[in-house]
Amino acid sequence: MKNFRELLETDDVYVFDGAVGTRLYDKGVYINRSYDELNLISPDLVREVHEEYVRAGADIIETNSFGATRHKLQPYGLEDKLRDINIAAARLAREAAGDKAYVAGAIGPLGLRIEPFGPTSFDEAKDLFKEQAEALLEGGVDLFILETFSDLPLIEQAIRAVKEVCDLPVVAQMTIQMDGRTTFGTSPETFTVKLDELGADIIGLNCGMGPNHVLTALEKMRELTGRKLSAQPNAGLPRDVQGRQFYMGSPEYMATFAKRFVQAGAKFVGGCCGTTPTHIKLIADSIRSISPRQSQNFVRTNLAAVTELKPSDVQVVAPEERSNWSRKVARGEFVTSVEVLPPKGCDAQKTLDSIRLLKDAGVDAVNIPDGPRAQTRMSAQATAVLVERNIGIEAVLHYCCRDRNLLGMMSDLLGAAALGLHNLLIITGDPPKMGPYPDATAVFDIDAIGLTNMVNKLNHGLDLGNNPIGLPTAFSIGVGVNPGAVNLEEEIRRFEWKVEAGAEYAITQPVFDTEQLRSFLDKISHVKIPIVAGIWPLVSFRNAEFLHNEVPGVNVTPEILETMRIASDKSKEDAREAGIAIARESLNEVRDVIAGVQVSAPFGNVKYALQVFDVLEDFKSSSLSVTKG
Repeated sequence: MKNFRELLETDDVYVFDGAVGTRLYDKGVYINRSYDELNLISPDLVREVHEEYVRAGADIIETNSFGATRHKLQPYGLEDKLRDINIAAARLAREAAGDKAYVAGAIGPLGLRIEPFGPTSFDEAKDLFKEQAEALLEGGVDLFILETFSDLPLIEQAIRAVKEVCDLPVVAQMTIQMDGRTTFGTSPETFTVKLDELGADIIGLNCGMGPNHVLTALEKMRELTGRKLSAQPNAGLPRDVQGRQFYMGSPEYMATFAKRFVQAGAKFVGGCCGTTPTHIKLIADSIRSISPRQSQNFVRTNLAAVTELKPSDVQVVAPEERSNWSRKVARGEFVTSVEVLPPKGCDAQKTLDSIRLLKDAGVDAVNIPDGPRAQTRMSAQATAVLVERNIGIEAVLHYCCRDRNLLGMMSDLLGAAALGLHNLLIITGDPPKMGPYPDATAVFDIDAIGLTNMVNKLNHGLDLGNNPIGLPTAFSIGVGVNPGAVNLEEEIRRFEWKVEAGAEYAITQPVFDTEQLRSFLDKISHVKIPIVAGIWPLVSFRNAEFLHNEVPGVNVTPEILETMRIASDKSKEDAREAGIAIARESLNEVRDVIAGVQVSAPFGNVKYALQVFDVLEDFKSSSLSVTKG
């Protein structure tokens, strides 16, 4: 493993473990005991807790030594065993961590007041911390974590103590109340600047009143320091249930906030009181898609598993043999498709009749979205089956991660393969709050990167658990990409991870700014998969305004907005013709840099979509007879 200090030079995200005390409590150790003494009298139990967090995906585990300072050990008559307790704490964690995780020497507050509010001097406090730090260092820790401090002068002495003992990295974490300040009234702005000055390598928050307050404070802290930030909140507030304490923050809730912490600037996330291995597993999974290290390791590990575990009798179907769409994409031939929404009810006849026009015009495939903008429509998979069986044109099935857990996704994909569907466009999906049922529950067990990896494994004859499935699937794996993303750097990183996971082509969000698309393609030129451009013919000024303002990642240029405004002022027909002309022009401008085009059928009218293809030589004769009637 790398020296922990090397991690501080990267932009990666790492996961701390959860509450050691909570797990010991869950295992029957009640609060009238010294949890630190368990390092000596119940080492197997402590080691077991550490191993649970390592298996859950923690990159860093903390020693069971939060209260192992002289003053806190005195009530139990254990002060003379301080050195042995701390050395054992570090060694037990080290044994559990192996080469899979780093070990942080955990040091908590002293449990006494220091000057000017108490009789203990600064130097006395520093010496008490130093005594513990020396023992943890002897036990073999990789770094130190000073946590749950409210008193800024006290944590200053802890930092001084560690720095006098060694040059290992120091994580300094404060804890705040409901008002966003420490119990001493210190604001996040104040203690962030001070901890930076004191040389803490990582500055953060832990414990407290739950993740929401931590997130608010973290957003303030990121503006004031160049140090790495950390967040390890409690799993909400505890409730007393028949004499036992239960924390009510669910693993899913904590995982949701873990992603928000990372988006707010945290590079180290985990949990404090009430956080269990189940919480940590979901936290680790949730940040995988937004952490360069996590995502790349996940992809590479699983791709390696595909290679190593692929059953010997499995013959992976070559892309050229999976479908006509896949063959053309693999050979670099220009592909054409039209996006048609599934019907709103159970009668698909009108939709099928419109799609028949696409087949007659020679379009390669019809794209079937999966609940776009969280709208309720017929199953995209069912629609795709009806299209292929009744019309004879290939479908590109959009499949999103929103509505199904991992088991449901696996079942759907195996079913799709059995039904003869071969072309996928894998997307994360819009959240339910965008649709007519905002209280509907979203699943998002994995995102598009993880799902791409899953489908790639199915193509190699393996399920998600690396178990053979017999005949492998033969999916052409497509993913979405957004040239107009607000955070373009992150979009490019995610796109790279999708390709590493097994993506074979990509379809863009609707493109109205062709210069933006060209610039984006230059930035991803190192990623060698075909890019299909999304082209939407506008039908009105209101339609253009909606796309520009309410569809994430879509940028309608001011010139196009003005053109549509002028045309719409004249008539609906003029607006429609202007929208089609703009789409034709956009396609013509990017034809030389794309591998294909996906045209949307506005409001289900495929005739408008077909008119866009007029700029393509292969479609001039075939589409005109359809669209001019």
